[in-house]
This record gives sequence, C-alpha cells and structure tokens, in this order.
Amino acid sequence: MSAALEGKVALVAGATRGAGRGIAVELGAAGATVYVTGRSTRAQRSEYDRPETIEDTADLVTEAGGHGIAVPTDHLDPDRVRALVDRISDEQGRLDVLVNDIWGGENLFAWDTPVWEHDLDKGLRLLRLAVETHAITSHHALPLLLRRPGGLVVEVTDGTAEYNRDNYRVSFFYDLAKTSVLRMAFALGHELGPRGATAVGLTPGWLRSEIMLDHFGVREDTWREALDRVPHFAISETPRYVGRAVTALAADPDVSRWNGESLSSGGLALTYGFTDLDGSRPDAWRYLVEVQDAGKPADTTGYR
Repeated sequence: MSAALEGKVALVAGATRGAGRGIAVELGAAGATVYVTGRSTRAQRSEYDRPETIEDTADLVTEAGGHGIAVPTDHLDPDRVRALVDRISDEQGRLDVLVNDIWGGENLFAWDTPVWEHDLDKGLRLLRLAVETHAITSHHALPLLLRRPGGLVVEVTDGTAEYNRDNYRVSFFYDLAKTSVLRMAFALGHELGPRGATAVGLTPGWLRSEIMLDHFGVREDTWREALDRVPHFAISETPRYVGRAVTALAADPDVSRWNGESLSSGGLALTYGFTDLDGSRPDAWRYLVEVQDAGKPADTTGYR
C-alpha cells in the first residue's frame, strides 16, 4: 500500500492509542497526511492517566512515511471540533477520510451489571464519549469531506452488526454504545451515498491495545505468555491490522460497494489480502462464534 494514499488527507478522531493509533499509522504508511486528535498530550493527560499521547501518534505517522499532525481536541466540545475542521480546511482544503474512533469509556463500564445497579453517571458519561462525540464530529467534518467525491467515513466499534444483534455485550451501556455506532454507519451510508461518499462500520477483533497488554501483564513481543491464563487470546490482533483494513478501504476505487455495511478487520483481510504484522490473518469474529462461544478448546487453526 506504499504511497497508495499520497495526496490524501485523513482525520483520525481518537488516535491516542489502540485502534485509532494503528489506523493513523497505517494511513501514514500509505502516504496520507493524517490529523490525529485526542485529549492526552505531552502537556496533559486525560482521565485515563496513561502515557500515550497524540504527539507520539503523529510522530509514528510521520516515521511510517506520511505526515502526522497532532491537534488536541475534546470531541464533546462542538467549538473545538469546529475549529479543528476549520484548520484542516485552511491548511489542506480537503478531507478524504474521516475515522470516528472516539471512545474513552474503558474505565466507565462494569461487566454483567444490570442498568439499575450500574453507576448511572459513569454509564451516561460513556454514552456521551462513545456516541455524542461521533455525532458532533460528523456534523462538523462531513461538509468538508463532501467537497470532493469519493470520501470515506469509518465508524469504529466493537462487534459486527450480526454478532451484536445476537449477543449481549458486557452491559447495558456498553451494548448500547457499540450498537449505536454501527447504526450511525448505516444512517450515514444513506445520507452520504447519494452525495458521492461512503460510510462503513468497522470492528477490529480481540485487540492487543496498550491497555489490553497491560491488563494481561505482557508486551507486544511477549503477548503469547498470556495464553496460559486466557487461551482464546490466541486469536488476538495488533492495532495495525484494523489500520490496514482502513487503508485498503481508502485506496479502493470501488469502496462504495461497502456503503452502510458492518465490516471487520478479519473479513476485509480475506477480501483485500493484507495481513497482520506477523503475516497472519486472524478472523476473530468467526472464531468467537465457532470456537470460543461454542465452548470449544482454544485452537486458531483455520482462523489465522
């Protein structure tokens, strides 16, 4: 994909870490100019209180071959988002790819806790961070994206539409947030398609994000040490895998065939032929249904 997106401009909203960082870096590796946003900077951390920053992400984008530009942005603040889009318009005059990856809810949900027992303030805060931010960003960014035909919007979530339809996801608030983002992609597809742009929902599989690796007490180079405790973690993938999925979509002249659809990194790898960094093609959502949820022993044969 080297130079496949040269001359293109992308905004990855929520690019501090995890999938957002992986997507930003892969867009950069394909030659794009990538604006990366988030609330954690070298000067100030968000409530996550983690070391990753948007400046670090921008540097990684540039090192990969693109042009990374970090813009501190709270996507719950419409004025800040408007100023961000105005800056992109002034500096580039175009926006070709919008990735809505804003989340911020990692510390706000409780597993298997019914809505009447869940902390209400945390649940409502999760919905604002995971849903309202996407709506605000799309409202302000889409007029710029629509200036040129062929624009792409990627709504990043957890779970395919099929999987989330059939399975309760963690808790009321988590389930609602992740399903809402899928529906946003569907609705945007109806609004953007007739205007020459494409919107999709996209999920990674079991992501080896910085937070997930820390949770298991491993690093990217030692992640397999966690398999004794969490055998199904064998199907996991790096954040760069979903980044390659976004890059493949952005470089596809026939990307409109996916408009309004729910997609996964593993499914798109089979279509476009890209791999994860280790050369494998993990197909996590098929594995979850056929192996993990079916109660079978962990075995990724035929799934990566």
